[in-house]
Amino acid sequence: MAKIKKYKIARRLGSSVYEKTQSQKFMLAEQKRRKSRTGRPKRPTDYGMSLIQKQRVRFSYGVSEKQFSNSVKKAFESAKHGEIPADTLFKLLEKRLDNVIYRSGISKTRAFGRQLVTHGHITVNGKKIDVPSYSVKNGDIISIREGSKSKTVFIDLEKTLKSTKAPSWLKIDSSKLTIEITGEPKNPDKFFNFQAVIEFYSR
Repeated sequence: MAKIKKYKIARRLGSSVYEKTQSQKFMLAEQKRRKSRTGRPKRPTDYGMSLIQKQRVRFSYGVSEKQFSNSVKKAFESAKHGEIPADTLFKLLEKRLDNVIYRSGISKTRAFGRQLVTHGHITVNGKKIDVPSYSVKNGDIISIREGSKSKTVFIDLEKTLKSTKAPSWLKIDSSKLTIEITGEPKNPDKFFNFQAVIEFYSR
């Protein structure tokens, strides 16, 4: 996605929607832009606010409308088993392979994580997986494909993984360049309102 388009989306949905718009430069530019506005900004409707919450999650995780809708359907179905749909939706998105690559520190952005997976650099339990939406599960071991370890992008990966503060459900072995799934994702970012997303689709 073009940088200009990302900045436009981030102005509407909030700077935290993309990793690259969480910079001081972007924040200062936005403050300057707001000061130059004239008149009172329009207050979004309840529907508009719910749509913003939904788009924040979708754009941040980088999923298509169809993929997102399918995840929401699974979240609703989980209620039949006594689970909370909002929590299920969060877990489904967090356990996407491209997101795990990002959370582990292998990639600095989810978009780059998707590229690494698509280009065949990532394995799960020793098998190459090139589908970014692949859902990991407890016990899975994610690693860099042996033939890809010499690539420039992975040269300093051991050092990077050592300094990465990964979520508690990911166990990183920097010497082996592996990530093990040891639990369930917890504590979603306060920037995202997964309950509002579920309510949006409940209309």
